[in-house]
Amino acid sequence: MNAHIVKSACLALVTATLAAASSAWAEDVEGSRDHPALTRFEGAEIRAYEHKDYDEALMPDRPIPKEAEAKGLELEGKLTRISYRIDGKKSALEVYRNYQAALQAGGFKPLFECKNDEQCGGDFQSFVLNGGKVRQPGQGDAAFGGKYYAVLAKKEAPAGDIYVFLDVMEDGSNHITPVFQQVLETKAMQTGQVKVLDMAAMRKSLAESGRVAVYGVYFDTDKAEVKPESKAALDEMGKLLNGSPNLKVYVVGHTDNQGTLAGNLELSQKRADAVVKALEADYKIPAARLSARGVASLAPVAANDAEAGRARNRRVELVAQ
Repeated sequence: MNAHIVKSACLALVTATLAAASSAWAEDVEGSRDHPALTRFEGAEIRAYEHKDYDEALMPDRPIPKEAEAKGLELEGKLTRISYRIDGKKSALEVYRNYQAALQAGGFKPLFECKNDEQCGGDFQSFVLNGGKVRQPGQGDAAFGGKYYAVLAKKEAPAGDIYVFLDVMEDGSNHITPVFQQVLETKAMQTGQVKVLDMAAMRKSLAESGRVAVYGVYFDTDKAEVKPESKAALDEMGKLLNGSPNLKVYVVGHTDNQGTLAGNLELSQKRADAVVKALEADYKIPAARLSARGVASLAPVAANDAEAGRARNRRVELVAQ
């Protein structure tokens, strides 16, 4: 077998030896490693790495013509993004064919494949690399104007299906062959990590500090529709307001600092508006007692440089008027 064929392994068959070898590359970014479902092309270096236990991901699954609305397969689960750099002596085609063989050997079935703008569409690469919905800004190398090959593949597994998206590029100017890999392992989200304050705790916080942070109100990323999982938090806010008929509050939406300030100001205002509408409609709170405000990331309670801090900053607050 060609020495450059990418080694593949199912999640259950990854050995300690392979894991140790994958983490030993001197040029890899700190804290990075190959995904156990699909290891690297021999000689590749990890230039950017991101891993989240649970997040949403967009997987390109169709051509994207110029100026067409960019869409893809929306999934949630364990997310890993890796940007590799390979010596330019290896063509994008050779790297891609090896990945195809590895995916097939690992039990993955292709859902979508394309190459170059003629098949993928004139806005495909821009959407994948610069759109902020697939690869995140600044994560590794990018190549435009040359050859590239893309594939989305799926493997069914009892613990949850695994999706792999690969974008293999050719950068002749810099003599490298970049590879972007996004892996999504579908799984149930761990719940119970945020405790909803009850009505008594909310009242105490308002009495002591004039405000209370509510962490049980949920929205999808970049959206302002209150999710059904928010009912427990809304119930307690409803009890608080109905039990204190003279209480008037500002309902304040807060975001983390991801994205632009202008965009987050608009988003936080829409989310505050949505909470006010829910309190009015479902708990019969008079509109005169509620005032929605959005302040984006202007009042953080933690640093935004890590996900744990960003999660604390994404919140709704009730502030006594």
